[in-house]
Amino acid sequence: MSISTLFQNHLLISALLAWLVAQVLKTIIYAAVNKTLDMERLFGDGGMPSGHSATVTALATTAGISYGLGSPVFAVSVILAVVVMHDAMGVRLEAGKHAKAINELMDLLSSDLLQPEEKLQEFLGHTPLQVCFGAILGFVVALLFQ
Repeated sequence: MSISTLFQNHLLISALLAWLVAQVLKTIIYAAVNKTLDMERLFGDGGMPSGHSATVTALATTAGISYGLGSPVFAVSVILAVVVMHDAMGVRLEAGKHAKAINELMDLLSSDLLQPEEKLQEFLGHTPLQVCFGAILGFVVALLFQ
């Protein structure tokens, strides 16, 4: 088994390609909205579109096309996609809201208490719209990759 075998795995490549496209789009959209280029958005969580949703949707779509809708590979991929997207809109979204509130509270109390690198990460989850657009992107990437 060689590394070239890894690059022949069309499920893996489709999912990674969807993630990459989502992350690049997320960085561009963030820059357009905020009028500043933040390269951390390229690898960061949260934002529009959801890279998590794009990844797992591309994986499930490619599995369905390649192995059929009745295959175990497709079933596992769909369950994984549902869990990941539900988590992104639920727990992770709420954790990001909590982080933002805590950071704002700490700023009000004293800017000396927390150094910038100690602030909590606020971009963690996704809104339903971000998840939806990520899923659409993943589906399209998977179809185009075939």
